[in-house]
Amino acid sequence: MAKPNKFPEQSQKAPGQEFKMEPQPEIININYKGSGKLEGKTALITGGDSGIGRSVAVHFAREGANVVIVYLNEEKDALETKRLVEKENRECYLIKGDLKKEKFCKSCIDKTIKKFGSLNIIVNNAAFQISKNEIGKITKKQLSETFETNIYPFFFIVKEAMPYLKNGDSIINTTSVTAYRGSDHLLDYSSTKGAIVTFTRSLAIMLAKKGIRVNGVAPGPIWTPLIVSTFEKISDFGQDTPMGRAGQPSEVAPAYVFLASDDSSYITGQIIHVNGGEIVGG
Repeated sequence: MAKPNKFPEQSQKAPGQEFKMEPQPEIININYKGSGKLEGKTALITGGDSGIGRSVAVHFAREGANVVIVYLNEEKDALETKRLVEKENRECYLIKGDLKKEKFCKSCIDKTIKKFGSLNIIVNNAAFQISKNEIGKITKKQLSETFETNIYPFFFIVKEAMPYLKNGDSIINTTSVTAYRGSDHLLDYSSTKGAIVTFTRSLAIMLAKKGIRVNGVAPGPIWTPLIVSTFEKISDFGQDTPMGRAGQPSEVAPAYVFLASDDSSYITGQIIHVNGGEIVGG
């Protein structure tokens, strides 16, 4: 599928409505061949109903993993992700609810273990953002929702999963290029993404002796519903990268496969930058 270099003007849409996007994001490249890298493993992906999360789910399934998708309320998107995973002849279990609630995060782990009997890979990916170009416009309510969605569940999910994770298992956290270069219109969002970087590095040190690897992926401009729902003008989205275009979810997900598999057995506490060529420190 061709990677579009320019996107049409669109009005804001409700988050998660990937089926309404034009052009449709590329979820997995037609030439991607699975090789059993995740055979027999169980992966839990938060925010897995659309965008990068959906792409990761489908790639994991093609590599042999069963997948648990946690989503807020985007029923149609979640069912489509389930269909795509099952098309790869793997199981997909959907869990609907609010990750800001610690009890719900516990139930996600409990339901995963009850369904599959194990948990090997956690992808903390769910995120929320609202664009505001002045700090005075960021309300306490917005600040709380951004932090409670973007970083609190990382703690909750991992804490509840610890009794089930073992040597060789993997935790992958989605951060962002904004954690490294900042963003004048996503002050609260980029702050949470910076917290995710530090969370990743600290947790990696904490769990190294247990043989549990913790890494992250920092996407740059990727064509997902989160972008369409956040910005009114998106025709030039991604044009300022060295590669001159936005990326597709299919170009990010293989980084998660690498970090989830034994191919990255000597890597922990690191961040992979998938951002179209922008040079960032760390």
